[in-house]
Amino acid sequence: MTIAPDKLAEILRDAAKREILPRFRKLDEGMVRTKSSAIDLVTEADVGAERVITAALKQAAPDALVVGEEAVAADASLLDRALDAPFVIYVDPVDGTANFVGGLPLYAVMASVVVNGETVAGVIYDPMGDDWLMAEIGSGAWLKFPDGRAIPQRFSDPAPLNDMIGTASPFYMQPAARAKVLANFNKLRMVASYRCAGHEYRLAAGGNIHFLMFHKLMPWDHLAGSLIMQEAGAFVARFDGEPYLPAHRDGGLLIAPDQDSWTELRQQVFVDA
Repeated sequence: MTIAPDKLAEILRDAAKREILPRFRKLDEGMVRTKSSAIDLVTEADVGAERVITAALKQAAPDALVVGEEAVAADASLLDRALDAPFVIYVDPVDGTANFVGGLPLYAVMASVVVNGETVAGVIYDPMGDDWLMAEIGSGAWLKFPDGRAIPQRFSDPAPLNDMIGTASPFYMQPAARAKVLANFNKLRMVASYRCAGHEYRLAAGGNIHFLMFHKLMPWDHLAGSLIMQEAGAFVARFDGEPYLPAHRDGGLLIAPDQDSWTELRQQVFVDA
């Protein structure tokens, strides 16, 4: 009741080559639609890639419940049904769709494997670089390449607060809390947002930043990345300090080099998040 991460990466890579890359910077007006807001977009690449990935996963792991972002957009009950399923594979066919639509090469294809309510594997594939971050629980985090090379990943060492560099997405917070958090960014060296969780996790896995903060939690956005961060040595928790689990859809997520750094960030920067 599982699927090998290497096989999962192969499926994501094949879908990207078939459905995503041929459409990059070649989207006609009719190929892009708005979902919940002006920045929540879906394209023919999202739909096509999810269709290909889902079909391949059902063949490779027929006992898995495949939960794709676009399938949930069509049938929200699928997300609730997944909570009771023993074997679930969550899929984000194009993470960073707004970047993809804008022709920015910062988008990713992600999948995570959940067995009996525990995330056991995750893959983040970068179609532009043709490589992928991968983690299997207890086996470390790796950057892998089609030629077989594999580079172990390690989260950054702790740093003083005023030297910390990281990414944050406070944009779904209530206005008053968001204003306070944005003011607190002055305590840090640098804060950015790539509008693509996959690439932010990629940056962090290589030890290039000291923290990541996300407010909105959907399983296809963060299960793979949070496992990769843990396997790379980071401290990962929701804003209340509790572990992040596949059932969680709110409560925020904060990732730091260790628990002390996490606590300092929570108290000094993300205090009202």
